Amino acid sequence: MTSTVLVLNCGSSSIKYQLIDPSGPTVLAKGIAERIGEPDGRVRHEIGDDVDERDAELADHAAALDDIVTAFDATGGLAERDLAAVGHRIVHGGDRFSEPVLVDDDVEEVIEELAPLAPLHNPPGLTALRLARRALPDLPHVAVFDTAFHQSLPPSAYTYALDRELASTHRVRRYGFHGTSVSYVSREAARLLELNPDDANLIVLHLGNGASATAVRGGRSVDTSMGLTPLEGLVMGTRGGDVDPGVLTYLHREAGLSVDELDEMLNRRSGMLGLAGANDMREVHRRARAGDESARLAREVYCHRIRRYVGAYLAVLGHAHAIVFTAGVGENDSWVRSHALAGMRRLGVEVDHVRNSFVSSRAHVISPDGADVRVMVVPTNEELEIARQAAELVG
Repeated sequence: MTSTVLVLNCGSSSIKYQLIDPSGPTVLAKGIAERIGEPDGRVRHEIGDDVDERDAELADHAAALDDIVTAFDATGGLAERDLAAVGHRIVHGGDRFSEPVLVDDDVEEVIEELAPLAPLHNPPGLTALRLARRALPDLPHVAVFDTAFHQSLPPSAYTYALDRELASTHRVRRYGFHGTSVSYVSREAARLLELNPDDANLIVLHLGNGASATAVRGGRSVDTSMGLTPLEGLVMGTRGGDVDPGVLTYLHREAGLSVDELDEMLNRRSGMLGLAGANDMREVHRRARAGDESARLAREVYCHRIRRYVGAYLAVLGHAHAIVFTAGVGENDSWVRSHALAGMRRLGVEVDHVRNSFVSSRAHVISPDGADVRVMVVPTNEELEIARQAAELVG
């Protein structure tokens, strides 16, 4: 009886994969191809007892996926892995997909149609999906959408104050992203708090190259920082988050930037890269410690934006049991965690600096005993969440 799911989690500059038996759960293999399209590409494959870590030229996502398949070929190939399905993370499902779906040619076409809403993510995710369907044609392929968790947003949260008919015609609304991660992290945080997920009020800060904040009431998303596209909200690696829309029309008139040039700037040349010249927070920290004032300012802007959203979502929820940090920066960057929540003691939010400096791969609390609002670090596991949803769909 087949029991494992191969999960492909395709981001804007990486492909993570895991081979998972979700009933355990047990991870049988995992790896990552990262810094895709950059000169210093890197891959790590862990398959059984074999570990392969090396520099690699990863021109695009197709090259990265080929490297992953080759790694499995070296240890018997995917055909020997007892696969029940292949699960794919797809960022934008628009208003067409509110649940996981079996992929066919029609689904691929819709995902492609939605690419303008997530230009950094849907195209590479679709590339991986098409390549995997060709490589493993006899297996069901399941698309799991980052937007699905946020389908619970109330109209007051997802509606933009735009011309009603125009917005309706073009399906302009807040969709939200990182839903797969937030869904997993919310349940894990509730478990650590010894609460039923239906009773937990949480603010989840997913801080990676992409970053978002989500207010979760009783296991359901009620507000989130990303909008129609993944551009809105927090400061990110190459995306600036919130910006006055008038800035774009101003730059169009005064700097002569075309729509395509503005789109390129917003998606690929803003955020930490635009402010500090580097989109990797570790490099930004290094530059700031070396006295780079641009890097120092970039860190402050980054944390100020997080603090602003936390305050807003405390108001939306009325009361929060916990603020939860997750993803690459959220899980590993103690400086960001402490500075993002600085000055919020009167709101019941405080970080214990000793606990915050503790490095662990497990979920843990970093607020002092007795804090009104617990502050937690909960490692995300989007791959396990995707594997569970894919396995449930294919039975």
